[in-house]
Amino acid sequence: MDITIDVLEKYLLDRYGGWANEQGLFLKLVEEMGEVAEVINMRSGSKQAMDVDLQTELGTELADMIHYIVAIAAINDIDLTSTMLEKDKKASIKYHHSINLETFISTMNDES
Repeated sequence: MDITIDVLEKYLLDRYGGWANEQGLFLKLVEEMGEVAEVINMRSGSKQAMDVDLQTELGTELADMIHYIVAIAAINDIDLTSTMLEKDKKASIKYHHSINLETFISTMNDES
């Protein structure tokens, strides 16, 4: 099953809208970022690894980060899809990339 940012934003707005605040969600995001750092440290050997699948743990913690990032956008009525496309377009020009995200998506859609 594919998840789009738009659908995730609507889901998280339904879940958090009206009661959650960006400060609380941001603190959860920072907590999850710390957990990602911990897993990366374990993967590199800088920290003793727990008896868990570190690949799965990393995926889980990254998913948690995405959750809170999108939730912050959702409760603030920010269209992340549009924002990401526009931001990438500007970065592609600035850094002289041969393709931007919007073109990449269009090319993928043309191929399917």
